[in-house]
Amino acid sequence: MPVKVSVIVPVYNPGIYIEDCISSLQRQSLPPDEYEVIFVDDGSTDGTPARLDALAAEDPRMRVIHQENSGWSGKPRNVGIEASRGEFVMFVDNDDYLGDEALERMYDYGVAHGADVIVGKMAGKGRGVPVELFRRNHPRATVENAPLIDSLTPHKMIRRAFLDRIGLRFPEGRRRLEDHVFVAEAYLRAENVSVLSDYVCYYHLRRDDGSNAGFERFDPVGYFRNLREALDVVERYTEPGPVRDRLFRRWLRVEMVERLRARRFLKLPDDYRRELFTEIHEVVVERFGPGVAAGLQPTQQVVAALTAADRYDDVVAFAEWEAGVAPRATPLDVEWRDGSISIGFTAEYVSAGEPMVFPADAEASPLTDAPKDVTEAVRWVASETAARFGQATADLLLRERSSAAQYFQPVEFTRETVPAGDGEEVRLVLRATATVDPTALPAGGVWDALVRVKLGGWTKECRLGPAPREDRPAPGAGVVGDRTALPYWTQPHGNLSLEFGTRGKRLGLGAVRRTDVTVSGSRFQVPLPLHVPGETEVRLRLVSASRFFDAPGVLSPAPGGTGSVLAADLPADDLADGVWRVALCPAPGGEQPRFTGLPFALRAVDGGVRVVEVPRPGVALRLARRARRVLGTARRTVLSRIRTGGK
Repeated sequence: MPVKVSVIVPVYNPGIYIEDCISSLQRQSLPPDEYEVIFVDDGSTDGTPARLDALAAEDPRMRVIHQENSGWSGKPRNVGIEASRGEFVMFVDNDDYLGDEALERMYDYGVAHGADVIVGKMAGKGRGVPVELFRRNHPRATVENAPLIDSLTPHKMIRRAFLDRIGLRFPEGRRRLEDHVFVAEAYLRAENVSVLSDYVCYYHLRRDDGSNAGFERFDPVGYFRNLREALDVVERYTEPGPVRDRLFRRWLRVEMVERLRARRFLKLPDDYRRELFTEIHEVVVERFGPGVAAGLQPTQQVVAALTAADRYDDVVAFAEWEAGVAPRATPLDVEWRDGSISIGFTAEYVSAGEPMVFPADAEASPLTDAPKDVTEAVRWVASETAARFGQATADLLLRERSSAAQYFQPVEFTRETVPAGDGEEVRLVLRATATVDPTALPAGGVWDALVRVKLGGWTKECRLGPAPREDRPAPGAGVVGDRTALPYWTQPHGNLSLEFGTRGKRLGLGAVRRTDVTVSGSRFQVPLPLHVPGETEVRLRLVSASRFFDAPGVLSPAPGGTGSVLAADLPADDLADGVWRVALCPAPGGEQPRFTGLPFALRAVDGGVRVVEVPRPGVALRLARRARRVLGTARRTVLSRIRTGGK
């Protein structure tokens, strides 16, 4: 069959970090004869060339091209394009990896919408990735109707015929931002760009050793010389006006202003900070008209204005003030409602640990000149933030702890001005309620709740917590759509997290008392601390000393709306020969159905069943369990020492 996708991987001394990349490429759901992987080894000096040759010898999907070192990723990617046979090419870095269905989903989505460029949802593990771009799917995205310009890394799927038709290739040689030049032109010249946001396609990783090329400290002179080439592309394919200003604003905001703000700027050595500031100042005054900075948020406008005015010391002083500004999100009620988790919270910004206050009667006023000093700058930011409070937003994201995949949750919020001090100042508070549907998220894992607050010149995230009172209960586990879910407060920090696929003791079934069980003939009922949205079929396992059998059961919402009631009819004949322990599988149709023991047992009596104490295990069984615990602890200790090099 024709090759649908050619994956191009530039490779240079990745060491063990290439293994996750290789594994993910071999796991792709796209049929094996419909994609190929081209590794372009750019003169690696470690064991990678031999590793790739062996891989290609055993896997016909894998191809390897060896070449002398070219200095950067541009030439290897171009070599891969020329060697590709696919309808589309997909660019992957050798220390990143793909979601298992990435190629199939991106290809199908791109073909369905006639796209030249497909941008798949990204997750960043130790690296920043676009957030707003992936709020929803954009089947027909442009630089005008979507924040495409926020994603300029090369990790896209692109139609090969489109690249050939416009003659687009990566700049080559040892240089920075070659991907900006390439991707910006692709966006501006594509017939259509499609953004796929409902599945994490690309995992962008920071190495444990911090040796990713993008994290190396760069030479400001060369970096901003290369940045000007990306600006040249925008000028070549746009007209002067709002669209060009909006695109230029991305480089001013991300590559310049954000590098001069708060802790990110302050942690740099002073001599490097001055060199960086000087180069940024030159680009700002050389390339950007007033319309570019005017569209920034207030704090960003201040930094841009002070930079244009060549006031390094004031930029440092403003960064010192901004370093103390952070969001705070306070949880309110967390409860189950009709199969979803309702999460209430408030959010606001704090400065030096105290709630920020703003003028009560603020009016918007354009920043026409750089503030005369930092005090005036802070005063203008406060006034402008209060005047723009109607634009402030609060979002709740769930971020999976191991993969960093994150998803926006539906949120409703109100904006409240809370009087502070003598009444001439107010606090700006967002009061929100988010609704989490456990069935709408990928199965399994632990998900941390983060609140994303946009207010004035800040867009920042923080954990939801800590819970304001130590005794604030979480609502307990629930069973929804063949999966279990548990909202809980982390220890010791008291932040909100959600665990999907909960089992064992965390379900809270150990709190059930034997006296809670009611029996009528062979039917028994027991209240459980599990939320269910309606009647839910479950499975019971009854275990005696010599055998076991499974039986159906039903969880129904408990009267009063708290927890549920488990009911089951059990044939007394099957329980005739001894005491039977009872275990519950609350999600028998899930990916990993597991049973959890209930703290009571059953015995057949006079054609019915009776509740009895759980029999204690014998001495031999207790010793075996203790031995397993000791061996497990020893194994974990050894593995930990291996991972940490014996430290």
